[in-house]
Formats: sequence, C-alpha cells, structure tokens
Amino acid sequence: MVRLINSLCLALVLAACGDNSARYLIDTPAPAARIPVRVSTIEVLDAKLPAYASALEVPVQSEGGALQNLGGAIWGDDPVRAVTVALSRSLEETTTAKVAAEPWPLSTPAQAVLDLRVERMLARTDGQFELSGQYAIASPDGAVRERLERFDILVPLPSSDAAGISTAAGRAIAKLGEQIARTLAR
Repeated sequence: MVRLINSLCLALVLAACGDNSARYLIDTPAPAARIPVRVSTIEVLDAKLPAYASALEVPVQSEGGALQNLGGAIWGDDPVRAVTVALSRSLEETTTAKVAAEPWPLSTPAQAVLDLRVERMLARTDGQFELSGQYAIASPDGAVRERLERFDILVPLPSSDAAGISTAAGRAIAKLGEQIARTLAR
C-alpha cells in the first residue's frame, strides 16, 4: 500500500512539472481563387527547414540580428510536419490537383513531386515574416517540365506575439502555395 501511495505521489509530482507553454498551429487562409494546373496529383516531400526553424520553439530575430526563442510559446506540431502539411493543404485548396504529403498514399505515383528547401523562416525585427528558399518540381512521367525555382516571401506580422507569428507563417505558406500553383500552370 505504501508503495502504491509513493508511486501515485511521484506521478503527481511529474505531471505538475509538465510544460505549460502555449502551443500555436500554422493554418493557411483560404485562397481567393483556384488555379488550374497541368497535373492531377502532387506529392509534397517533407520540407527541409534550417535548424532554428525545425525546433519546437518559435524563433524571432532580435535587434542585434540574433535569433531567440519566444518565451512561453511553442509550435503545436513538429515544424517540418506542420510546414509540409500546411503547404499540401494550401496546394490542394489553390489548385485543381489532388495533393498529399509523403509518403504518397496511392498505388499510382503522383504526376508531380515537390521538394521544398527553406533557407529562412522567421519573424524579423522590421515587422515582417520572412519565408525564403528554393523548391524543385520533379515529374517522373514527364507530365510537366521539371524545374528549380527560388522564392522570397515577406508577409506583415499582425503582431509580434506567437499568435501573430503563426498567422503570418500561414499566410506566407499560402503565398508560396500560390507561387507553386502558378509555376505548375505554365
């Protein structure tokens, strides 16, 4: 009986030590219009993020240029997964194609495969959220021309707190989705 009581006390103490940081999701806004693309299916590979952006903590740039974690706030999902899923959802809503994150769930391969490589993803001191890097579109069956494109997206931060940063991140990913859709429409 004493052992049971000690175990329960230990469990309560450990539960009380849990992280109470607020968690923020990256949601993309609905697109204004759908863009017809030349493929019917798109696979989005796991996004490649810089180390600071792939951590659970929300990074912000300080006045001196250093990156610091925003206190008391973390991302609600693994950032690599969150960016990959948000971009997949944005492409699904923006284009006429069916889109899924890897691994591709269907037996017939996707007509286009998107590889996203993010170089910068952060809230800047000038009140902008920056998302920049490169994406590659591969087409195993030749449905579209393969290409490598750069992107540099700036979105105003609605506020400098975690809610504002997550909103701006969603808007930046939606803009990237629109840019990719326009590339696939050519």
